[in-house]
Amino acid sequence: MKTTIVVPSYNEMRTLPAVLKALAAVPLEKEVVVVDDGSTDGTREWLDGAVASGEFPFELKFIKHALNTGKGGALITGFNAASGDIVIVQDADLEYDPAYIPAIVAPIADGTADVVYGSRLLSGQSRTYNLFYLWGNQFLTLLINIFFGARMTDSYTCYKAFRAPLLKKLGLVSHGFEIEAEISCKISFLGLRFREVPIVYASRSREDGKKINYKDAVKGVLKILRLRLTLSRAAFNP
Repeated sequence: MKTTIVVPSYNEMRTLPAVLKALAAVPLEKEVVVVDDGSTDGTREWLDGAVASGEFPFELKFIKHALNTGKGGALITGFNAASGDIVIVQDADLEYDPAYIPAIVAPIADGTADVVYGSRLLSGQSRTYNLFYLWGNQFLTLLINIFFGARMTDSYTCYKAFRAPLLKKLGLVSHGFEIEAEISCKISFLGLRFREVPIVYASRSREDGKKINYKDAVKGVLKILRLRLTLSRAAFNP
Protein backbone atom coordinates (compact mmCIF):
# COMPACT_ATOMS: atom_id res chain seq x y z
CA MET A 1 0.00 0.00 0.00
CA LYS A 2 1.48 3.29 -1.13
CA THR A 3 1.53 6.42 1.04
CA THR A 4 1.71 9.93 -0.38
CA ILE A 5 3.35 12.46 1.93
CA VAL A 6 2.31 16.01 1.03
CA VAL A 7 4.75 18.72 2.13
CA PRO A 8 3.52 22.33 1.79
CA SER A 9 6.50 24.69 1.87
CA TYR A 10 6.92 28.45 1.91
CA ASN A 11 10.41 29.88 2.51
CA GLU A 12 11.58 26.83 4.46
CA MET A 13 15.04 26.39 2.96
CA ARG A 14 16.59 26.20 6.43
CA THR A 15 14.63 23.09 7.37
CA LEU A 16 13.19 21.42 4.25
CA PRO A 17 16.37 19.46 3.34
CA ALA A 18 16.45 17.91 6.82
CA VAL A 19 12.74 17.06 6.63
CA LEU A 20 13.19 15.29 3.30
CA LYS A 21 16.22 13.42 4.65
CA ALA A 22 14.11 12.26 7.60
CA LEU A 23 11.32 11.18 5.25
CA ALA A 24 13.83 9.00 3.38
CA ALA A 25 14.18 6.94 6.56
CA VAL A 26 10.43 6.32 6.94
CA PRO A 27 9.97 2.58 6.24
CA LEU A 28 6.96 2.80 3.92
CA GLU A 29 6.28 2.49 0.22
CA LYS A 30 5.90 6.18 -0.50
CA GLU A 31 5.99 9.20 -2.73
CA VAL A 32 6.65 12.72 -1.48
CA VAL A 33 4.86 15.68 -3.04
CA VAL A 34 6.46 19.02 -2.19
CA VAL A 35 4.35 22.05 -3.07
CA ASP A 36 6.43 25.22 -3.04
CA ASP A 37 4.01 28.05 -2.35
CA GLY A 38 5.85 30.92 -4.00
CA SER A 39 9.10 30.79 -2.00
CA THR A 40 11.77 33.44 -2.53
CA ASP A 41 14.53 32.04 -0.31
CA GLY A 42 16.19 29.62 -2.76
CA THR A 43 13.93 26.66 -2.00
CA ARG A 44 12.76 26.33 -5.58
CA GLU A 45 16.23 26.30 -7.05
CA TRP A 46 17.47 23.77 -4.51
CA LEU A 47 14.49 21.48 -5.12
CA ASP A 48 15.00 21.67 -8.89
CA GLY A 49 18.53 20.41 -8.34
CA ALA A 50 17.47 17.71 -5.88
CA VAL A 51 14.87 16.32 -8.28
CA ALA A 52 17.25 16.45 -11.27
CA SER A 53 20.04 14.66 -9.39
CA GLY A 54 17.81 12.06 -7.73
CA GLU A 55 19.18 13.12 -4.37
CA PHE A 56 16.51 11.31 -2.35
CA PRO A 57 15.74 7.57 -2.54
CA PHE A 58 12.00 7.97 -3.09
CA GLU A 59 9.69 9.33 -5.75
CA LEU A 60 9.79 13.11 -5.31
CA LYS A 61 7.23 15.30 -7.05
CA PHE A 62 7.89 19.03 -6.99
CA ILE A 63 5.07 21.46 -7.78
CA LYS A 64 5.57 25.23 -7.90
CA HIS A 65 3.01 27.92 -7.18
CA ALA A 66 3.81 31.16 -8.98
CA LEU A 67 2.46 33.14 -6.02
CA ASN A 68 1.92 32.44 -2.32
CA THR A 69 -1.61 31.09 -1.86
CA GLY A 70 -1.49 29.92 1.76
CA LYS A 71 -1.19 26.53 3.42
CA GLY A 72 -4.63 25.43 2.29
CA GLY A 73 -3.90 26.24 -1.32
CA ALA A 74 -0.65 24.28 -1.17
CA LEU A 75 -2.35 21.29 0.46
CA ILE A 76 -5.15 21.18 -2.11
CA THR A 77 -2.57 21.18 -4.91
CA GLY A 78 -0.65 18.39 -3.18
CA PHE A 79 -3.77 16.32 -2.53
CA ASN A 80 -4.76 16.58 -6.19
CA ALA A 81 -1.31 15.33 -7.24
CA ALA A 82 -1.27 12.37 -4.83
CA SER A 83 -1.26 8.86 -6.31
CA GLY A 84 -1.02 6.88 -3.06
CA ASP A 85 -3.69 4.83 -1.30
CA ILE A 86 -3.09 6.85 1.87
CA VAL A 87 -2.29 10.56 2.06
CA ILE A 88 -0.64 12.29 5.02
CA VAL A 89 0.56 15.86 5.58
CA GLN A 90 4.11 16.68 6.71
CA ASP A 91 5.05 20.29 7.45
CA ALA A 92 8.34 21.56 6.01
CA ASP A 93 9.65 22.82 9.35
CA LEU A 94 11.16 20.63 12.06
CA GLU A 95 8.29 20.77 14.53
CA TYR A 96 6.97 17.31 13.60
CA ASP A 97 9.11 14.18 13.54
CA PRO A 98 8.49 11.98 10.45
CA ALA A 99 9.29 8.91 12.57
CA TYR A 100 5.65 9.05 13.72
CA ILE A 101 4.24 8.62 10.22
CA PRO A 102 4.12 4.77 10.18
CA ALA A 103 2.13 4.67 13.43
CA ILE A 104 -0.28 7.32 12.17
CA VAL A 105 -1.05 5.62 8.84
CA ALA A 106 -1.19 2.10 10.32
CA PRO A 107 -4.90 2.18 11.35
CA ILE A 108 -5.80 3.21 7.79
CA ALA A 109 -3.59 0.53 6.25
CA ASP A 110 -5.15 -2.18 8.40
CA GLY A 111 -8.69 -1.02 7.59
CA THR A 112 -9.75 0.13 11.05
CA ALA A 113 -9.87 3.89 10.35
CA ASP A 114 -10.60 6.34 7.53
CA VAL A 115 -8.82 9.33 9.05
CA VAL A 116 -6.04 9.45 11.68
CA TYR A 117 -4.60 12.53 13.39
CA GLY A 118 -1.32 12.74 15.25
CA SER A 119 -2.39 14.49 18.48
CA ARG A 120 0.14 16.72 20.22
CA LEU A 121 -2.00 16.81 23.36
CA LEU A 122 -2.39 13.09 24.03
CA SER A 123 1.30 12.52 24.73
CA GLY A 124 1.55 15.14 27.49
CA GLN A 125 5.14 15.83 26.37
CA SER A 126 4.72 18.39 23.59
CA ARG A 127 6.23 21.86 23.85
CA THR A 128 3.97 24.61 22.54
CA TYR A 129 4.89 28.06 21.18
CA ASN A 130 3.00 29.85 23.98
CA LEU A 131 -0.12 29.41 26.09
CA PHE A 132 -2.24 31.59 23.83
CA TYR A 133 -1.42 29.33 20.87
CA LEU A 134 -2.40 26.28 22.95
CA TRP A 135 -5.63 27.88 24.17
CA GLY A 136 -6.53 28.93 20.64
CA ASN A 137 -6.11 25.38 19.37
CA GLN A 138 -8.15 24.00 22.26
CA PHE A 139 -10.93 26.53 21.66
CA LEU A 140 -11.13 25.71 17.95
CA THR A 141 -11.17 22.00 18.76
CA LEU A 142 -13.92 22.54 21.34
CA LEU A 143 -16.08 24.35 18.78
CA ILE A 144 -15.70 21.50 16.30
CA ASN A 145 -16.52 18.94 18.99
CA ILE A 146 -19.65 20.87 20.04
CA PHE A 147 -20.99 21.75 16.60
CA PHE A 148 -20.07 18.55 14.75
CA GLY A 149 -20.17 15.89 17.46
CA ALA A 150 -16.46 15.19 17.11
CA ARG A 151 -14.19 13.70 19.76
CA MET A 152 -10.92 15.36 18.87
CA THR A 153 -8.14 16.66 21.07
CA ASP A 154 -6.06 18.44 18.41
CA SER A 155 -7.97 19.69 15.35
CA TYR A 156 -5.12 21.87 14.05
CA THR A 157 -2.37 19.25 14.10
CA CYS A 158 -0.26 18.99 10.95
CA TYR A 159 -0.38 15.19 11.01
CA LYS A 160 -3.62 14.33 9.27
CA ALA A 161 -3.80 11.06 7.32
CA PHE A 162 -6.65 9.91 5.07
CA ARG A 163 -7.76 7.14 2.81
CA ALA A 164 -7.00 8.86 -0.48
CA PRO A 165 -10.49 8.63 -2.07
CA LEU A 166 -11.95 10.61 0.83
CA LEU A 167 -10.02 13.76 -0.02
CA LYS A 168 -11.90 14.33 -3.27
CA LYS A 169 -15.18 13.75 -1.47
CA LEU A 170 -14.39 16.50 1.06
CA GLY A 171 -14.37 19.21 -1.63
CA LEU A 172 -11.81 21.35 0.17
CA VAL A 173 -11.72 25.06 -0.73
CA SER A 174 -9.86 26.93 2.05
CA HIS A 175 -6.58 28.55 1.08
CA GLY A 176 -5.23 29.60 4.48
CA PHE A 177 -4.65 27.83 7.79
CA GLU A 178 -8.43 27.58 8.16
CA ILE A 179 -8.19 24.48 5.98
CA GLU A 180 -7.38 22.67 9.25
CA ALA A 181 -10.83 23.61 10.56
CA GLU A 182 -12.50 22.76 7.26
CA ILE A 183 -10.99 19.27 7.19
CA SER A 184 -11.88 18.56 10.81
CA CYS A 185 -15.45 19.83 10.42
CA LYS A 186 -16.11 17.87 7.25
CA ILE A 187 -14.71 14.52 8.41
CA SER A 188 -16.76 14.86 11.59
CA PHE A 189 -19.91 15.83 9.68
CA LEU A 190 -19.53 12.75 7.48
CA GLY A 191 -19.06 10.46 10.49
CA LEU A 192 -15.86 8.94 9.14
CA ARG A 193 -13.99 6.40 11.26
CA PHE A 194 -11.57 8.58 13.20
CA ARG A 195 -8.56 7.82 15.37
CA GLU A 196 -5.87 9.85 17.13
CA VAL A 197 -2.31 8.71 17.78
CA PRO A 198 -0.18 10.52 20.40
CA ILE A 199 2.87 12.38 19.13
CA VAL A 200 5.49 14.62 20.74
CA TYR A 201 5.83 18.06 19.16
CA ALA A 202 8.40 20.83 19.63
CA SER A 203 7.10 24.21 18.46
CA ARG A 204 9.44 26.77 16.94
CA SER A 205 9.21 30.47 17.78
CA ARG A 206 8.04 33.39 15.69
CA GLU A 207 11.70 34.37 15.26
CA ASP A 208 12.44 30.91 13.86
CA GLY A 209 9.72 31.27 11.22
CA LYS A 210 6.42 30.22 12.80
CA LYS A 211 3.67 31.59 10.54
CA ILE A 212 0.27 30.89 12.11
CA ASN A 213 -1.10 33.74 14.25
CA TYR A 214 -4.20 35.03 16.03
CA LYS A 215 -5.76 36.21 12.75
CA ASP A 216 -5.70 32.62 11.55
CA ALA A 217 -7.52 31.57 14.72
CA VAL A 218 -10.26 34.12 13.99
CA LYS A 219 -10.55 32.82 10.43
CA GLY A 220 -10.80 29.31 11.86
CA VAL A 221 -13.68 30.27 14.12
CA LEU A 222 -15.53 31.91 11.23
CA LYS A 223 -14.94 28.85 9.04
CA ILE A 224 -16.35 26.53 11.71
CA LEU A 225 -19.46 28.69 12.19
CA ARG A 226 -20.00 29.01 8.44
CA LEU A 227 -19.72 25.28 7.90
CA ARG A 228 -22.10 24.60 10.78
CA LEU A 229 -24.71 26.72 9.03
CA THR A 230 -24.12 25.55 5.46
CA LEU A 231 -23.03 21.92 5.40
CA SER A 232 -25.57 19.43 4.13
CA ARG A 233 -25.42 15.82 3.02
CA ALA A 234 -26.34 16.93 -0.48
CA ALA A 235 -23.06 18.84 -0.68
CA PHE A 236 -21.17 15.53 -0.54
CA ASN A 237 -23.50 13.66 -2.90
CA PRO A 238 -24.02 15.94 -5.91
